[in-house]
Amino acid sequence: MALRMGDAAGRPGTVLRKGDPDSGGILCVLRGREGLVALSQTRDAMGRPAWLRATGAAPVDDATVDAYVARQVKRDPDLWVLEFETPDLLPPFEAVIL
Repeated sequence: MALRMGDAAGRPGTVLRKGDPDSGGILCVLRGREGLVALSQTRDAMGRPAWLRATGAAPVDDATVDAYVARQVKRDPDLWVLEFETPDLLPPFEAVIL
């Protein structure tokens, strides 16, 4: 669904890594003009789905995101990794970012 939304919004996405179709979490990599940001699934204080800028507030380089993804996949082999081309580093889907 997120990939279709990205394509429709002119922010194409791709699956970098397939995880478990039933129980895999999702990690989103946003690639923009200034660098990359990794978003990790989380919950807000009320228990609602949200996203956390896992690589920090500022954009980072490819090596930093690659290292983060590798650590997360080692911790959770069921993880899906999606990447979107987003010039402004905002996800192409509705998201609460903490």
